Amino acid sequence: MNQTSPKKQVFEHLARVGKGLAHAARLDLLEALAQGERSVDALAKTCGMPISNASHHLLILKDCGLAASRKEGLQVFYRLADPEVNAVVATVRRIAERQLAEVQRIVRENFESRDALQPVRRDELLKMARRGEAVVIDVRPEEEYEAGHIAGAINVPIESLPRFLKKLPKEQDVVAYCRGPYCLLAFEAVDKLRKKGFRARRLEDGFPEWQVERLPVEK
Repeated sequence: MNQTSPKKQVFEHLARVGKGLAHAARLDLLEALAQGERSVDALAKTCGMPISNASHHLLILKDCGLAASRKEGLQVFYRLADPEVNAVVATVRRIAERQLAEVQRIVRENFESRDALQPVRRDELLKMARRGEAVVIDVRPEEEYEAGHIAGAINVPIESLPRFLKKLPKEQDVVAYCRGPYCLLAFEAVDKLRKKGFRARRLEDGFPEWQVERLPVEK
C-alpha cells in the first residue's frame, strides 16, 4: 500500500496556512490583528463585517495557525499567533504588487496618486527621529496605539488632528503612519497637515511592517 511521503504530508499542512490567507476578509482581519490583540466585537467593527462573519473567519485563522485566542469572561480575544505572520502578509503583498497588473493599477490610481512626494523609508524615519528632525504621529485609534506603536510616536487619531495642530512644531517635519500601506488614515493626515502649512510626509507603509523589521516599539 502506498503511503504519503513525509514531505507531502507537511505540504498538506502548509496548504492549510495558505487557505487562511485565501480570503480578502481574513487578510483584512490579519491587518487588524497586526495592530494588537482585539476582541471579536472590536475586530468586526474595525473591518466592517457582521460579528458572525468575523468569528467564522477568525476560527479559520486559528485553525491554520495564523491566529491565537483567549477567553475573558464572555468575550474572546484574538491575536497573531506568531510575529512572522506580518512578514508573510507583507511578502504576499509585494509579490502581488510586482506581478499582478490589476494590483499595480489599483495602487497607482488610489494610493500613489494621492501623494506625489516620496514616502519616508523606515530606516530614514529612524534616523530623523533620533536626530530630532521629525515628529512622528500615529493616526490610528487610541486602543491600537496603546497596544503597540513606534517608539516616541505621539497618538493623534485622525478625528483629533484639527485640535492638535497648535501642538505640532512647524520647524520640523511631521511624519504620519497608520495600519499599513493600504490604510488611508496617514494619507488624510498628511493632506490636512500640508493644507495648514506643515512639512508633512507619510511613512512608506505602517506599524506592522515596522515591527517586522524589529525596529523600536513601545506599548
